[in-house]
Amino acid sequence: MLVFIYGILIVGKVTISTNNSPKAIGPYSQAINVKGSLTYTSGQIPINLKGEIVSDVFEDQLVQVLKNIEGILIERNRKLIDIVKLTVFMIDLSNFEKLNKIFETYFEDTCFPARSVVEVSKLPKDSQVEIEAIFYDE
Repeated sequence: MLVFIYGILIVGKVTISTNNSPKAIGPYSQAINVKGSLTYTSGQIPINLKGEIVSDVFEDQLVQVLKNIEGILIERNRKLIDIVKLTVFMIDLSNFEKLNKIFETYFEDTCFPARSVVEVSKLPKDSQVEIEAIFYDE
């Protein structure tokens, strides 16, 4: 399959599936790699490998979401530094400072990814946070 994106010819896409992160809870892929370019993760919520929410505490949920993203990165032999963009969905923006503090411990201070944070009314499995990642993956 050939795909034409932004004036660049790209040969196909690859579905990413890993046991390092929880399986999808619906009809979608854990991630998709556009060959020779970027990998796009589906939204990761704070579930463990058994599909259970890890905690009711925002910080614990956020750490689990980041671990789930790391599992996909590991599958592709990538690291957090390879993330170029994160979209964070939160049910309560009053946790914004908590989000920033945890991000400071996870990402090197000279290489934070681009990020958007959006408040939403509800997330799957009543989680408090969900994150989509885009990472460099050549």
